[in-house]
Amino acid sequence: MTDPGGWRRHSSRYLFESKWFRLRQDGVALPNGDRITYTMIEHPGFALVVPMIDDRHVLLERLYRYTLQAYSLECPAGGLDGDAPVAAASRELREETSYVAGAMTPLATFNGSTGISDEVFHIFLATDLGRTGEVQREATEQMELVQMPLGDAVRLAESGGVRDASSALALILAERYLRSR
Repeated sequence: MTDPGGWRRHSSRYLFESKWFRLRQDGVALPNGDRITYTMIEHPGFALVVPMIDDRHVLLERLYRYTLQAYSLECPAGGLDGDAPVAAASRELREETSYVAGAMTPLATFNGSTGISDEVFHIFLATDLGRTGEVQREATEQMELVQMPLGDAVRLAESGGVRDASSALALILAERYLRSR
């Protein structure tokens, strides 16, 4: 099979598969003829939400991340699970925070780590929020909700205080979008 850029995949096998991602290893011929083994993560993607409580305040999650062995300040997010990105964003907002959005504005779509994965994430701005009163978190979602001025959240994103790259980018894009309206 010929891939764009002149790469040719001549073999492929899965090393690991879970409900969250698959680890694939390909035998590849490079444009110069060299043969290499390329290992990548196939990921179904996720949606991320910047929920605005009002015109100035954002709702974030202080979430324990086992991978970091630390807490991380993040926007609500979760896997697409076969849903359209906006549906996944709405579901994750409701399940993790008990809020529903009157308006869900798409801000951008990005690839998360192009050197090792095909993962795509979709960023939405949630406004006109109302509460359902009930959270439905997964067992691994140990979090507390944190409300703060959007400007403060953006400063944290710019300084590394929001370590999750997709959340940092989402906060910066949300502020830029809201300023331009």
